[in-house]
Order: sequence, then structure tokens, then C-alpha cells
Amino acid sequence: MAERGSSGVLMVMLDPGIATPLPAGVREKLAELELELSEGDITQKGYEKKRGKLLAPYIPQIQGVDPSLQIDHRIHASAQAAPPGSKQNKPRVANSRDERFRSDLHTEAVQAALAKYKERKMPMPSKRRSVLVQSSVEACTPPDTSSASEDEGSLRRQGRICSSSPYQAHPSVEHWFNRVIQGSSTSSSASSTSSHPGGRAHHSCNTTSASAATVLADLMAHTQLVQHPDPNQPKPEGGEMRALHGDPLGVITNWPPSLLASLQRWGSTHAKSPCLTALDNTGKPVYTLTYGKLWTRSQKLAFTLLNKLSSRNEPLLRPGDRVALVFPNNDPVMFMVAFYGCLLAELVPVPIEVPLTRKDAGGQQVGFLLGSCGVTLALTTDACQKGLPKAQTGEVVTFKGWPRLLWFVTDGKHVVKPPKDWHPPIREAGDEIAYIEYKSSKEGSTMGITVSHSAMLAHCHALTQACGYTEGEIITNVLDFKRDAGLWHGVLTSVMNRLHVISIPYSLMKVNPLSWIQKVHTYKARVAVVKSRDMHWSLLAQREQRDISLSSLRMLIVADGANPWSISSCDAFLNVFQARGLRPEAICPCASSSEAMTVAIRRPPEMGVPPPGKAVLSMSGLSYGVIRVDTEEKLSVLTVQDVGQVMPGALVCVIQLEGTPYLCRMDEVGEICVSSSSTGISYYGLPGMTKNVFETIPVTSSGSPISDRTFTRTSLLGFIGPDNLVFVVGKLDGLMAVSGRRHNADDVVATALAVEPMKFVYRGRIAVFSVSVLHDERIVVVAEQRPDASEEDSFQWMSRVLQAIDSIHQVGVYCLALVPANTLPKAPLGGIHISESKQRFLDGALHPCNVLMCPHTCVTNLPKPRQKQPGTEVGPASMIVGNLVAGKRIAQACGRDVSQLEDHDQFLYLQDVLQWRAQATPDHPLFLLLNAKGTVANTASCVQLHKRAERVAIALMERGRLNTGDHVALVYPPGIDLIATFYGCLYAGCVPVTVRPPHPQNLTTTLPTVKMIVEVSKSVCILTTQAIMKLLKSKEAAAAVDVKAWPLILDTDDLPRKRIPQIYKPPTPEMLAYLDFSVSTTGILAGVKMSHAATSALCRSIKLQCELYPSRQIAICLDPYCGLGFALWCLCSVYSGHQSILVPPLELETNASLWLSAVSQYKARVTFCSYSVMEMCTKGLGSQTEALRLRSVNLSCVRTCMVVAEERPRIALTQSFSKIFKDLGLSPRAVSTTFGCRVNVAVCLQGTSGPDPTTVYLDMRALRHDRVRLVERGSPHSLPLMESGKILPGVKVIIANTETKGPLGDSHLGEIWVSSPHNATGYYTVYGEEALHADHFSTRLSFGDTQTVWARTGYLGFLRRTELTDASGERHDALYVVGSLDETLELRGMRYHPIDIETSVIRSHKSIAECAVFTWTNLLVVVVELEGSEQEALDLVALVTNVVLEEHYLIVGVVVVVDPGVIPINSRGEKQRMHLRDGFLADQLDPIYVAYNM
Repeated sequence: MAERGSSGVLMVMLDPGIATPLPAGVREKLAELELELSEGDITQKGYEKKRGKLLAPYIPQIQGVDPSLQIDHRIHASAQAAPPGSKQNKPRVANSRDERFRSDLHTEAVQAALAKYKERKMPMPSKRRSVLVQSSVEACTPPDTSSASEDEGSLRRQGRICSSSPYQAHPSVEHWFNRVIQGSSTSSSASSTSSHPGGRAHHSCNTTSASAATVLADLMAHTQLVQHPDPNQPKPEGGEMRALHGDPLGVITNWPPSLLASLQRWGSTHAKSPCLTALDNTGKPVYTLTYGKLWTRSQKLAFTLLNKLSSRNEPLLRPGDRVALVFPNNDPVMFMVAFYGCLLAELVPVPIEVPLTRKDAGGQQVGFLLGSCGVTLALTTDACQKGLPKAQTGEVVTFKGWPRLLWFVTDGKHVVKPPKDWHPPIREAGDEIAYIEYKSSKEGSTMGITVSHSAMLAHCHALTQACGYTEGEIITNVLDFKRDAGLWHGVLTSVMNRLHVISIPYSLMKVNPLSWIQKVHTYKARVAVVKSRDMHWSLLAQREQRDISLSSLRMLIVADGANPWSISSCDAFLNVFQARGLRPEAICPCASSSEAMTVAIRRPPEMGVPPPGKAVLSMSGLSYGVIRVDTEEKLSVLTVQDVGQVMPGALVCVIQLEGTPYLCRMDEVGEICVSSSSTGISYYGLPGMTKNVFETIPVTSSGSPISDRTFTRTSLLGFIGPDNLVFVVGKLDGLMAVSGRRHNADDVVATALAVEPMKFVYRGRIAVFSVSVLHDERIVVVAEQRPDASEEDSFQWMSRVLQAIDSIHQVGVYCLALVPANTLPKAPLGGIHISESKQRFLDGALHPCNVLMCPHTCVTNLPKPRQKQPGTEVGPASMIVGNLVAGKRIAQACGRDVSQLEDHDQFLYLQDVLQWRAQATPDHPLFLLLNAKGTVANTASCVQLHKRAERVAIALMERGRLNTGDHVALVYPPGIDLIATFYGCLYAGCVPVTVRPPHPQNLTTTLPTVKMIVEVSKSVCILTTQAIMKLLKSKEAAAAVDVKAWPLILDTDDLPRKRIPQIYKPPTPEMLAYLDFSVSTTGILAGVKMSHAATSALCRSIKLQCELYPSRQIAICLDPYCGLGFALWCLCSVYSGHQSILVPPLELETNASLWLSAVSQYKARVTFCSYSVMEMCTKGLGSQTEALRLRSVNLSCVRTCMVVAEERPRIALTQSFSKIFKDLGLSPRAVSTTFGCRVNVAVCLQGTSGPDPTTVYLDMRALRHDRVRLVERGSPHSLPLMESGKILPGVKVIIANTETKGPLGDSHLGEIWVSSPHNATGYYTVYGEEALHADHFSTRLSFGDTQTVWARTGYLGFLRRTELTDASGERHDALYVVGSLDETLELRGMRYHPIDIETSVIRSHKSIAECAVFTWTNLLVVVVELEGSEQEALDLVALVTNVVLEEHYLIVGVVVVVDPGVIPINSRGEKQRMHLRDGFLADQLDPIYVAYNM
């Protein structure tokens, strides 16, 4: 495009001669076609056909090139041929750019980039129908076509990517995944999203096929995740730049000493001269304000404000006070009067937007600005005041975050005429504040920029000189008159030069985009102030107007000319309107910023300035901050036009963006800084930021200041080109620094729009911003989707946008989201409120209808995967001296020694104990069962239980004809029948197996488990109630299982009253007493064998630990079918003789306070519950503690409340439970947890004496590497871990290395091994994985104490010696359980515990009720339950991905959003992750949305 001289300094290509222009008729037809396409009157295909026909005669046919592209080729080719340095001032190229804001070159580039990927296919996403339904009628109305934002107006570039799209039919997933892998590793391979439509029919490509997963996993394995600096990174080579001086400010003899003096002069001498004409929405002039009127009305207002407003007899306002100006954009006259009225009263006007609702985007920040400026009064018009939202009192509501304001209407009837002798003070312009202009920062905060009277005057002076304004000229102003160029030209400089301003309101532009051109024509305006979007709109609408002439214009000031993409709109506009008298040299782009005001402007040609320039820059170079003219890679270039010369009287330099403000080199991009008398002076009330921005001192490379003046940073990025022309390539606000390279948000928007946007998304409604995830910025693109765009089309568009951005900018997009039309927050004058959009994205409040996340391709800074080092583990060769391993005490601990305790032999068998109690204390109550109402449903004393057991035993022998040793399944609801039949089996010499009854409403899932336990346990008989017996044989049951295959079923409802001749006495204590079956969280059904000796030892340990005696009462709210819950419910009372109050957990669903009321009523000192019970109480009763207290529920009796669990203590739940019920007298020390597992159902239990459970904080990152590193509470990445209760009497625990089986030292993580008389004797069967479990019950250490036989618990944990002393006076060893080994996830060489990831995910959004994670072929799958509207489903995808990356350094592969209650939970309240995984793979979850992150 242009060449770099050998010196490496940029040569800018000046416009060569015009390529043969197309005839005017053809150009007009093309423009009409464009309009038809943009308005949807013609398809893309039809458009291309017609366009090709029109252009065919003018194009030499090149084989195989789309004619619609050739024309641009030819023009650029002719442009290239021109000598780059030709200096003569030639007219501009009349490109055939007759479309809405595009850079053809860029469109071509995007085409070419996509051609590289042309066959790549993506699986189509689908989702529940309900998610597709638009939420409101409003959402279906297309947004303002005008909503192109003020700043991004120029970005819209029409893309013509051939519509013969290769994506026909439904591509298969496999094909697409293979494509991805063949592509580059950085390619933005998009994340497909799949889920199931309402009818649950599946798209053929939505199979969650294993092959897809394998390939995806392979892709992950190959994605490079460590950042390396680019060896080819270009470095600046030019010499250091020098500061650039503008022309000196001319000295004019009769120049007024201040702007107010100027107003006074014109108001008195030219009172009839028109100052401002306001138009209505039809374009008719409503009112023309003359200079005389402006002068008198401003005086009236000034007098009224100073003298007629008072509070408590004090004047409300004093000179220097700040006043808010709240005027609508269609009332420039009232605004101008109010502005000058404030200046005359020496008040400081703060113009702001009219707040429309209480929740305007960014409204809170504006309120913060008003508050910090101390604003108490707001001026507004009558009409505007009527339209503001009101409170019940009729007063204007106080907007969110705003201070209390007094609203004053400035219309004529509210102001008074000042007395004859009153004259406003008109002083010479000094340094006091004249007005405050608001500005929103990138983060969304609103700052007030203070402008002094002298700076205001100097700026008007500089603009007058630069633009050559003369008295009485007519200018049309399309911009917002409250701030920026609209204020500077249309309100301030105009009064300086007695100009007549025709103000075009935004509302008129929406109705008639041509209005400004018509007004230029009608009023013969000499100057027009517009933005590139206004030029674009007029292009779309210009075909009806034949008789418009723009020949009167000497300057068309393009206020956002600093936007790199404005060049295409300028060219396209000129191309069409040159025929209507527009002179090429009249187009004057300018650059400005709120802080520095106007920085540079292209002068009108009569001032003898050098010709305008263009530069074609390498986008890759720009991302490194270096200017390179692109030679090889024609695709990724940025063409920029100059913004003219520096302002008169200013000194300009370019400094480096970060760190010390060193001057840039000649070929380096930096921030433009200005030193002049016409810049803002500070951010109001922010001295720190003011110093940084308004008082910068640029230095040379040697460190010496370049001038004794301070400079103001403009936040414009650019460089100084040849002829001292200023070039701007972007703004700091839109800069996204990704992996050491900087990308401009505007450039990314432009690329996205070049991908045939008209069909799928709204042109002006794209937001691009970056969010910080895992120590780097990540790019997010959000666009509004047209309501008529099909799911499939939008998805294809999204995947192509990712590819285009990847190709052109060499950067991956982290997230691309489409939201319904009209839902992105709007800025006041159209456009998108970027910071608000970003905030909504981070808060999970965007509610997208389509999401693609690509973390795999753009997160390149993950820590390296951990490589396990062979041979570094402690092995037999390491030193063991006494009790030390490698210099640390061996991690070994034990409970009280029980070998010395004298215990009577007859207590060995539980059936003997019961018989003995029935004789010794027949009426002593053992059990008391409560129902949901809290009343006693059933009781059993020693003798009653004994008699019921006898009757069961006789039924087994007589009706069942069972033999000694037969297995009997007991299928009962929680209650006393279950206990009686258990002892009945022991009396008869049978082996009982307790089984949870099937759920009548959910037979299909619960009955097969019952069937499996009955079969696996080889039960020859089922004992149950009549009701359950009917259920087992019912028709519904037959649908779930084979009911003919049940063994003999006996009901025990009415048994004969007979005495048993003799109770069975086992020949040896090692004989089997009962089988304990349980489904582990990993989905394995395991039954363990409990001998009589183990059963008795278990009861003895619990009795000793909890100090259980016949006089005690304990309350139990647990499921009685397995583990410690079964032992407490059925065994302990009989052994120890205490009374158990039984509360079935199911009853809490109807009465949440049942358990706590029972504890209070029976004054239980000891109580047991499960986590699910605790959760029901915290959720269900959290707000009802007051009501419970009134019902005299008092928990001060509780000494220990133990949670029975086989997992890491849920510390957050136990703490919130303690906190909530503290009001009811629950001691914070009472709540503790227990730990048991399959090999030993009770390893730890807090008990009634001994030290309180301790809590330590671990570094979660070390834990992933199997290391224990203790940190302080509250430190980053800390994980609280609570001790799982005290080790039971008779139990020994050691921590062993999972691989070498050697002992580990204190505070080292390993597997918990346990040795105790109540260990189970082995698995009866492990349904599913028999081979793996052979050594669980009898294993020995590989070195050290190799004699003791241990059982492996399958849980990771560590022992730590504490400072506390236990009951025996020894130092107390605390056991900390970290989690089940079977559950851990091995990812990237590290070990993760699902609960840690789940905790992070649940925290990420308020609507996530529950979460479970598992792996699927190397991918991490996160399932979240959505508690809220389905609209929020897609918000969760990004938040879940962010939080897991940030806190765990893992990339989520699949996010599945499901309804509440889908994640299966067992009776202990543990998540059944493997069941969930099976359900996911079998497609049974009925998800709301499934997102595959790529």
C-alpha cells in the first residue's frame, strides 16, 4: 500500500489521482441496492447478483473472482501504482465505497481470512424451546437503526463474505472436531453449545458422542498453554521524536477579554442577529434565539438564581457553586440560556444527560459525580421536569446514587427581571472554574473535567483561528451541544464570533437522516459539525434528494475523525456527494479528548496547509506499538487518515503508554500529549488522577524534561507523520492488552462487522471489551441478534467471526455472546454503554441467547502441567529412626486404649444383651419414634422389643422355613419395625440386610437399587410391611424390574404371639452378624461384613466416647440403613441402654423444625444428624428463629451435635447452622462432625469430652500437588479444614503414601489407614469393581511397622499434633479428612477435589443452587442447577468458566445448566457424581443448555 523508506521511517501515501470514477447513474443504483440490502428488502444473494451485473461492464474479468470484489481491487491497484511521495495537492480518490462505513480493503481481508477456514464446520447449538422464547414484546422490535453509537458510528463496515456458505445441512460433530485439530493451535475454534429443545428431539449433530469428546480432549492436550515472548516481535527503530509546535495564536486587537464580554458586546450591538435556531422533529425551525434575547434571558436567570432562591433565609447559591444542567437534546435554546445564565451568576454549570429511569446505564456514576461536586440544584425545562419519574409526593424521585436535588424550571414564568441598577459582573477570563464537563472512563466511573474561564476563552480563540471562523457565519451542528465538539463549536466559539448555529436534534436525525444536509443547503451553511455516523446515515437515505447542493460548505468538521474507521465513511460520503457540490478538501477530520479539548484539526485548504495524508499500517505492528507499513500481509492492515495539524498555540508530543513518560521514537505509537492554555485543568475532586493526567512532564531518553510546561494526556494513541500531520490509531479507553500485545476494540468491532452482519446482528449494536481472567485480559464480543435470525445462521456467523478475528488480529476471542435485540444498555445518544455492558457480563446479567466460549484457544498462560517425578517419594531406603520419617514424627494416632477395660463376656452378642435387658429392666424405654407433627408415633421398651423380635424369629423359621446363616432383606421405612425385625433375624440365626424401601412416586429409579441389593446380598427372603409388599408386586413395579424374580416376601404386620424355644447362639464371635450395603458417591454398591465381635466393639467405642448410660436420652435424625446411622438407630440403645428419640429425616420435609423441637422438648444432650438435615434446617428455618423461640424451643441443653458423614467436613454449613441457631441457645462449640467409611463406619466422633475440634487453613494450590501447606486464615487460595471429631477408643490411624504404601510424617497428605476391633471384616461384594478392592481390609506398611494389619479407608487426609491435651493428658493428634480418593480428578498432572471446584462455582452467581463436577475424557464437566429464570442459563457459562480458571487454573470443557434437583444426592446428603455422569452421557439430564467450551 505504502512503503517504508530504507531508514525505517514511515512514508505516508498521499492520495494519487482518481481512478476512473463510475458514471453517476451506476453509483446511484449501487447506493439504492445497498439501502435495499441494509433494510432487508433484498437477500444477500440477490444483492450480489444485481451488483455484479451493474459493475460487469467496468471490470476486466479476472478468472474466478467475485465481481463484487474486483472493483475494489482495481481501485486499490491503481492507488498502489502512484508514487508514494507525490506532494502536489491532488483531489481525493473517489473510491466506489458507496456503502455504510466500510473499509473495502478490510472486508476483502476478512474474506480472504475466512477462505482459509472455508470448510471448517461447527456443531449447531440448540436449547430448550423455553429459552428461545423472547421475554417481551419489546425484544422483538428492532432497535433504532440509529443506535450506532456516537463513538462507534464509524465502525460499521459492510462485509461481503460470499453467501454460498459451505455450511449446508447439519455437519457431523466428528468432522468438525477433526478440522479443529488440523487448524492452527491458536485458531478460535469456537465452543459449540448444544442442548435440548422443548420437545426433547435431538439434532443429529448434538450427540454427546464419545468420539467428539476424545478429539476435543486431544485438542486440549495439544494446546500450548505456556506463554513465550514472540521472537519476531518488531521493535521501534526510528530516532526520538521532538515536540511539535502549533502555529502561534494570532493577536487580534479587539479580542474580548472573556467569553461573557463577547456575549455582552453582541447582545448590545447586534441584538437582532440570530444566534441559534432550534428545529422540531419534522425539521421545521421552532425558535430562533437572537443575541439580544440570549443576553437578556441569561441575565434574568442569573439574577433569579442569585437572589430569588433561598433556604432558611440564606441564599441557596453562592458564586462558585456547582449547578446541574438537565436539558433534553432537542432544546438547545433553553440549554444555552441556562449555561450563560450560570456563567453570568458566577456559578459553575455541570451539564448532564436527562435521567429517564431510576436505573439508567451509568446513572449511578453520574449521581456520584453530582455528589462529589456538591450539586444541590438542577436546572431543567418545564417539559423535561414533567417527564421525569415522580415519587408519590409528586416530587422528582431521587435517582439511584444521586444526592438530593432541588429542581428549578428555567422557563420564562419562573424567572424575574433584574432591577435597572443590577448588572452581572463581567470580569477578565481568569483561572476560576467556568464549567465542568462529564466524561465516563473505561471502567464506567464518571469524572468531571474542570475548564477555567481562561482555557475556555483560549480554546475558542484557537478554534476560531484553526477553522477560520468569521463574524456572522452559519454553521449546522448535529452533535450533542452539552459536551465535547458540540459544545465547543455550537455554544462557545459561536458566541465568540457571532455565528448563527442551526442545531439538529438527535431525534430529528433518527426520523430524517438527511436533515443536516438539507439544512446546509437551505441555510447555505459554511461549516457543518458532524460525526461519521451522520455521514453514513445520509448515505443510506440520499436517493430521494436530487436538488441538494453542498457547495456552500467550506468545512465539514468530522468530530470523530480520530476514529481509525472514519476514513471509509469520509471517502464514501465524498464519493456520493462530490456530485452535489461537496469539495474534497472541505472534509476536515479532527481529534479531541475531554481532557485536552481539540488536539488537532485539518485546516481548510485556503490556509495553505500541506495536502492530507493516508497511512496503511500493519495491524500486527500496531499491536506491538510499532508503525510498519504493511508489505507482505495484505490482510491485516489499518488505513488511517490524518487529523490535520496541531492546534494554534499548542505544543504536542507522543509519550510511551506505561511507566515513565519517555518520548516515543518516530516509528512508535504512543499517547498524544498536549501543552496549551486551552486544555482542561483537573478532574474535580480527584487530585491524584489530576496529577497523573493534567500535569505530566514528558522526558527524553536521557531523562531530562522536554519543556518547563506541564502536559495533558489526551488518551489518544497515535504518532506524528510526515509534514507534521497528526495520525490517531485508537483510544486508550478501547485498548485491550492481551498477552503483551495491544488491540483496539474498534478494530475488532470492524472485523466482526465485515462478516456479513446484516442478516444476523444489528450493525451499531456490538460491544467489544476485555475482562481480566487469570492475570491477563480476555476479549469479549457481545452483539445484538436480529429476532428473525435463525439459531443456525447466528451460530455460523459467530464461528466465522471468531475465525476472522483470529486471522486478522492474531488474537483469540474468549467469549462471543449474542443477546436479544434492544437489550444492551444504551448510551444517552444511541450507541452502547460499554462499561455497563461489561459490568452486566461480569455480574451474569446480560441474558444472552447464544454463547461461544473459547478458553482453550486464548488462555495461553496456564502454569505448566505437573510432571510426576519418579523416585522422589519416601521409600524403604529413607531413614526411619524410632518414630521419625525423614526427620518428621510418623503420622500415627490412636483413641483410648480399650484392652484394659473390663467387659463382661455376655455383652459380646447383641441378641444376648437385649434378652438380658428384657429380664433386668423390662419397662425401661429404649426407643421413641416421632411423626411429622412431633407426636409420639411408636415406642419400645426392652421387653416390648424383645417380644416383637421373638415373633419375627418364629415367622422366619415357620413361615419362611429359613436356615441358620440365611440372608434376609429388611425393607422398612425408618421406625421400630426395622429394629425389631433386625433383632428377630439375630434371634433366628439369620443375617439381616437393611434396605431403604422404594419411593412410591419414583419407582423407576429407586426400585432397581432395592432389587440389586436383594440380589447381590443373596437374600433368600424379604421382610416388609403389607403396604410395601403390595408396592413390590404392583404393575408399576413390573415396569421397572422383573417382579417374578423376587425371593419369598413376608409381611410382619400381624404376627402370631409365640415364644421362641431358644435364641440362636453363634459358635464364634467372628461369625457374620449383619451386612451393611451402601452406594458410594462414585456409584459403587458395596456391602461390608460386620461380625458379632466388630458389632459389639463398635457399640462399646461409641458408648465410651459419648458417655452413654441408661439414664441418657439422645436424639437421632439419620437414615437407619447403613454405616453409623444404622448403628446409632438400631444397635447402640440396646447395647448401652440409653433412650433414643428417633426422628425420620423424611418427616422434616413437611415439618422442618421437627428435629430441633424434639431436641429441645426431650432436653437431649447428644444429638446426631446428617448434612442434608442440617441444610434443611438452615434453609428452611433461617428466618424463623424468632417464631421458634416463641414456641419455647431452647437448644442450650445440647452439648454435642454431631453430623454423621463420610466426607470432608462442610465447614461453611456447620458454621452457618451454629450462627443461625445461636439465638436459640445453641453453643457455638456444640457442632462437630464424624468420619466413617466402608471399612470402618466410625473412625472419629467428637464425643462429650476432649478438646474442641480445631480448624486449619491449607493452601489449595499445594493441596493439588498432594502437599499440606498451612497458611493464615483469609490468605488467598486458603481452604478451611475442620478436624473430623476425636478418634474413637480402640481405633488406630496412620497416614500412608498412596503409591509406596510407606508411612508419612506429621502434616503430610496421604491415605488414611485404620486398625480397630470394629473394622468390617471384608466386602461381601463390591458390585462393579471387585478386583480393585482386594487389599482394602488387610494391608501392611511397606516398611516401618510391617506387622500391624490395616484397612485402607480410601480417603486422603493428614494427622497433625496440636497444642491441646486430650483426656489422658497426652498432646492431642487431630485427623483432617481432605476427601475420597475415588472422587478426585486428575487434571493437568494435579489432583483436584470436586468439592473445591464446586464451592467456587456456587459462589460465582446467585442463581446457582447446586453444582457438581466430573471428568469426561480429560474434559472437566461442570453441571450447575439454575434457580431462577431460564433466561439466566447462558449467563452462567462465562461466569463458571472464569471462576474455575481464576481459582483452579483449569479450563472447563463443558458447562451443563439443569433444573434444580437434577444432581442426585444420597441419603447422607452427598452428591452422586458418577450417577450424574452416567445420566449426562446417556442424555437423561434434560438440560436447559449445554455449552462446549473450545
